[in-house]
Amino acid sequence: MSRPLYRALLVAVGGACTMLSARAHAQTLSPSCAADPIQFQDACQKTTDVFDYLSPQLGTAMTGGNATPGQVGTVGGLGHFWLGLRGTGVSGTVPDFNKITVHPTGPTPDSLPTKSVPVPMAGADLAIGIFGGLPLGLTKVGGLDLLLNAFYVPTITTDKVDVRPNHSLKIGYGGRLGILKESGLIPGVAFTYVVRDLPTTTITATDASGDSLRLENLALNTTSWRVTVGKTLAIVGLVAGVGEDTYDAHTDVGAEVDGFSSGTTPLATPHQKLTRTNYFGDLSLNLAFFRIVGEFGGASGGSITTYNTFVGKAPSAARVYGSLGMGIKI
Repeated sequence: MSRPLYRALLVAVGGACTMLSARAHAQTLSPSCAADPIQFQDACQKTTDVFDYLSPQLGTAMTGGNATPGQVGTVGGLGHFWLGLRGTGVSGTVPDFNKITVHPTGPTPDSLPTKSVPVPMAGADLAIGIFGGLPLGLTKVGGLDLLLNAFYVPTITTDKVDVRPNHSLKIGYGGRLGILKESGLIPGVAFTYVVRDLPTTTITATDASGDSLRLENLALNTTSWRVTVGKTLAIVGLVAGVGEDTYDAHTDVGAEVDGFSSGTTPLATPHQKLTRTNYFGDLSLNLAFFRIVGEFGGASGGSITTYNTFVGKAPSAARVYGSLGMGIKI
C-alpha cells in the first residue's frame, strides 16, 4: 500500500472513530438540554446526570430492608402494634462539586469526580394489628397488619450544597400478610408491600467556578415488596428477607452560569424509574416489650445511561446499606 493511501486510510478511520464517539454521546444527551440556550446546556446536562446518579442511592436509603426492623410476622391482631425508629445509611458516592466545572460554551462530556459519603435517611415505622390469622395445626395463617411510615428531611446548608424540603415530613403506608405465624419449631413467614415517599425537596450545589446546579421540586416515590423468614431464639431474633424495589423520581433542573440565571422555567424535567432487587438480614435483641435491631443488606439491578461519566461507581452500581433501629412491641 502506498504511503499517501495509507495516510488517507488512517485519516478516514480516525474521522469515523470521532464521529462514532460523538454519536455515542449524542445518544444520551438530553433533548431538553440540547434545546436550551448554549450557556446553560452543559449545566443542564450535568445536573440531569447528577439526578440520575443520586436517585438510586436515595431510594435505597428510603426503602432499607424489613418493613418493620426485626419483625418477621404479623404483630398479633387487634390490640397489638409495633412502633419504632430507624436510621439507615447507604454506602454512597456523591459528586465532588469542588472539582466539577460547568462549560458555558455547550455540553462537554466530562468524567465527574466523586467522593465516598454515607447517604443517610431517618424514619419511623408503625405496624397495627388488624387480624391475628386462622389456626392451622401448630401455627396460624392469614394474619394482617396495617403499616405506616414517616420520613423526615431536615434543611441542610453547607458551603457547596443546600438542601431545602418544601415540607420536612412525609407519610407512607402498606400492609403485611402473615403466611406462617412463628410457633415452636415453625419459623415466621410474611409478605409485605410498602409505599414510601421522599418529601419534595430542592437541592442546590455550587461547582468549582461558583456556578450553581439546582434540582428543584425533587420527588422520589418508592414501592417495595418483601418476603421475610425468621425465628426467635431466646432473646435473639433472626430475620432474612428478599424483595424488589421500584424508585420513581422526577425533578426540575435549574442553573446559574456566569452570573446568568435560567429563571423559573425549568431547563429540563428528567424522570427516572428503576427496579432493583433487595436482600437483607436482621439481628435483634428482644427485651420484654423493647427491641434493638441491626440490619445489613444490599440493592442491585437496573440500567442507567448518562452523558457524563462518574469516577468510581457507576450510577446503577450495587449498593450495600446498614440500619440501626429500636422500638416497642405490644
